[in-house]
Amino acid sequence: MTIEQTDLAARRLDLAGARGFDAPGAGQVRRDAIAALTREWLTTVWQQALDGRRAEGVALAAVGSLARGDAGPLSDVDLVLLHYGRSLSGEDLRGLADRIWYPVWDAGVRLDHSVRTVNQCRTVASGDLTAAVGLLDLQCVAGDAEVVTAARSTVSHDWRANARRRLPQLIDGLKARHARHGDLAQSLEADLKEAHGGLRDMTVLNALVAAWLTDRPHEAVDAAHRVLLDVRDAVHVVTGKGRDRLTREDHDAVAALLGHQDSDDMLTEVATAGRTIAYALDGTVRRAGQSQRARTLRVGPRRPQLNPLGFGMFEHDGEVVLGPRSTLSSDALLPLRAAVVAARNNLPIAPTTLANLAGQPPTLEEPWPEIARDLFADLLATGPGLIGVWEGLDQAGIIDRWLPEWAAVRSRPQRSAVHRHTVDRHLIETVVIAGGLVRGVSRADLLLLAALLHDIGKIPGAHDHSASGAPLARAIATRLGYPAADVDIVTTLVREHLTLIDLATRRDHQDPGTVTAARAAVGGSREVFDLLVALTEADASAAGPQAWTDWRATLLRQLAEAARTGWEEGTMPPPAESTAVAAADLESVAAGEPRVVVRPMGGSYRIDVFDRDRLGLFADTAGLLAAYGLVVRTAILRTVDGVAANEWHVESPSTEPPDEQRIVRGLERLAQGDRGPLGLLDRRRQFAARPSAEAGTGSPGQARALVVPHASEEATVIEVRAQDRPGLLHELGMGFAKAGLSVRSAHIATYAGQTLDTFYVTEFGGRLLPPAKVAQTVAMVIDICDGAAPGS
Repeated sequence: MTIEQTDLAARRLDLAGARGFDAPGAGQVRRDAIAALTREWLTTVWQQALDGRRAEGVALAAVGSLARGDAGPLSDVDLVLLHYGRSLSGEDLRGLADRIWYPVWDAGVRLDHSVRTVNQCRTVASGDLTAAVGLLDLQCVAGDAEVVTAARSTVSHDWRANARRRLPQLIDGLKARHARHGDLAQSLEADLKEAHGGLRDMTVLNALVAAWLTDRPHEAVDAAHRVLLDVRDAVHVVTGKGRDRLTREDHDAVAALLGHQDSDDMLTEVATAGRTIAYALDGTVRRAGQSQRARTLRVGPRRPQLNPLGFGMFEHDGEVVLGPRSTLSSDALLPLRAAVVAARNNLPIAPTTLANLAGQPPTLEEPWPEIARDLFADLLATGPGLIGVWEGLDQAGIIDRWLPEWAAVRSRPQRSAVHRHTVDRHLIETVVIAGGLVRGVSRADLLLLAALLHDIGKIPGAHDHSASGAPLARAIATRLGYPAADVDIVTTLVREHLTLIDLATRRDHQDPGTVTAARAAVGGSREVFDLLVALTEADASAAGPQAWTDWRATLLRQLAEAARTGWEEGTMPPPAESTAVAAADLESVAAGEPRVVVRPMGGSYRIDVFDRDRLGLFADTAGLLAAYGLVVRTAILRTVDGVAANEWHVESPSTEPPDEQRIVRGLERLAQGDRGPLGLLDRRRQFAARPSAEAGTGSPGQARALVVPHASEEATVIEVRAQDRPGLLHELGMGFAKAGLSVRSAHIATYAGQTLDTFYVTEFGGRLLPPAKVAQTVAMVIDICDGAAPGS
C-alpha cells in the first residue's frame, strides 16, 4: 500500500476509539498515540517526497495541536516547510511541497500549510499576532532540526522583546474573540476552542508565559484543559467530524462515551473547566500587565503603592490585597470584609490574597453572629462588582465554606430556552438586578438573600426546584443567623418565586380567583408580596430577554396592581373597563358592523374588537390576526348587551401598527362565511410540519391538556401544552365553537416552539362546564393539538 492510499484520518479515528475514553489518564495516552501516529506517517511522506535526495537546511515542522501534542482524532494538521532560502531552488521547493501536501489531502486530513524561510517566519510573526502565538509552538517533524530550532528561537526572542508593545494587541484580540464566541461556561452549545475559557485561551496562557511576563496557574488549569480536550475528542468520534462545537444533539452521545451518568453531569464538568481556564486567563493577563508596568524605569527605590480601602485592605495595581498588619490568623470575618471591599470598588481580589483567605482562618460560629450576617448582606448589595468577586471566592473554595449547598448548583446547566446562564451564575445575576429594586421594598436584605437562594433547589433529581429549594433556603437562612420570622419570609419567597409570573402570564387578572391566589401565595402579607414582586422581576430579567419581555413586564405589573387594589380592606379590585363605544356606534355594531381600536402598549399592541356576539368570533379573530402575522399573547372577551367587547394583546414583527380597517373588513367577510381572509394563514400552514396524531406517550409532538381546579368560580380553566404551529389558536377556537363553548379569556405563551396556553371557557350563556363536558373538551383539545381537524 502506498502512502497516498492510506486514510490517515480513519486510522486516527480508529486509534482514538480503541484507546477508550472513561479510564483515568486515557485522554493523554490517546492523544500521545495520535501524535505519534501522525508524526510517523508524515515522516514517511517526507522520505518519499525526497526520494533519496539530501535536503540540508530544509525541514517539515508542525504548529498548532500537533506541535503541542494535544491533537484530537480529526484535528487539522498545521505544517510549515521551513528552509534557509538557499538550499533548494524555488522550483525544487515547490515540487517538494506538492509531494508533501497532496498525500496529506488524499489521506482525508484537513491541512493548513505554508512554505517559509526563517526570516519570513520572523516577518509573519511580527505582523500577525495569531501567527506569532502559533509559531511559538513550532516543532520539527522531519528534516533538518536546526532550521526549526533557528526559526523557533528567533520568533521566541522577538516575542519576548516586543511583549510590552504587543500585550495590548493581544488583550484586544482576546476581547474581540470572546465577544464573538461568548463564554464557554454559560453556553449549552459551547465552542470548545474559541469561547472564553476554551482551548485557544490555553494557548494564550502559554504564550504569556513564553514572553517571560508571568507564570500561570498549573494544577487546576491543566486538569481543566484535559477535560476540554477529552470532550473535544469525544465530539470528533461521535460526529465523525473535526469540529470543536458541542451541540445539543451530541450531548447524550458525548456524555455516554465519556462515562457520565447523564449529559447534565458532562455539561457541568465542561462549564467548570471553562470557568477555571477563563479565571486563570483573566488573572494571568492582569499579572502580565503588572509585570510590564513594573519594568517601567523609575527614579529611586521601587516600593509598592498601597491605597487604603478599609478593613485592612488595600488596592495595589488594580487588585485588592491584605495589608501588612492583617489579622488573618484571628479574624474569622476577614474573608467577608475583603469581599465587601473588593465588590464595592469593583476590583478583583489578588490570587495570593484569595489563597491566604482560603487557607486556615478561624471559622465562623453557627448561627453566624449579627456582624457576619450584616457583612454578607452588604456583599450581596454591592451591585455589578459582586459577579467577579464571587467568582474569585468560588474558585478559591470560600463559597463552599459559607454555603455548602452551593456545590450542588455550581456550573449546573439550564436547558430552558429562556435561561442564558448556569444555575449558580443566574443566582448571582439575579442578586445584582435585585439590588436595583431594593428601594421598592421594606427589607432589602431579605430580597437579596432570596435572590441568591431562589434556585438553590435546582439540584440533580429535583422534580420541583421551588419545593426542594424552600427547605434548603430555610436551613441556610437559619445558619446565617436570621430570626425565625425572617427565615419564614425567605422560605416563602423561594417556594413561591414562580407563582406570580405563572399567574401573570397564564391566568386572567380580572378573575377574583387570580387575585386571591396571588395574595394567598404570601399568606396575605403585603410586605412579603412586594418582596415577591421584586424577586419575580429580578429572576425573569436575569434569565434573559425571552423571560423578561415588555409584555411579560406589563402582565406582572397589571397583576401586582390588581392584587394591591383593596388589599387592606380585603376587597377585590373592580373589573377593568373596556374601551368605551359611543352610543351611536352600538346599533351599527349590533347590526354586524365591527369596530376595531388599536393602541400601542410599549412594544406590543392592544386591539379592542367590538362585534356582534356569536359563536366562532374568537376563532375568526384569532385566525385573522395570525394571517396578518400578529402573535397573540392575551385575549380577554366580554359581552355587553349582545355586543362582544374583546381585548386582544398582540406582538407584531412589523414596525407598523396593525391596520384597523383591514381587521374590520376581514371580520365582516368571515361573519358572512367568506374564508378568503384566512388564505394567508392556510398557506403558512402548508409549510409548517403538523405533529403526528399517532405520537406515543411522552413523544415531543404529543399535547397535554388539563383542568386547573379552583382557578376560577366563573369559568372552567383549561391549560394546554403543545407543539406550536401557525394557526393553532384559530383551530382551538374553532373546536370550542363547534362544541358550543364560549372563550371568556385566553392567555398565550410560547417558548422554544412549545405553547403554554390557558383558556377560560363556559357554555354559551356563561354556565360552567359539567364534568362530562369537561372530559370531552379536554379530549378535543388534545386531538386538535396533535393534528386532528377541529371538531373531527
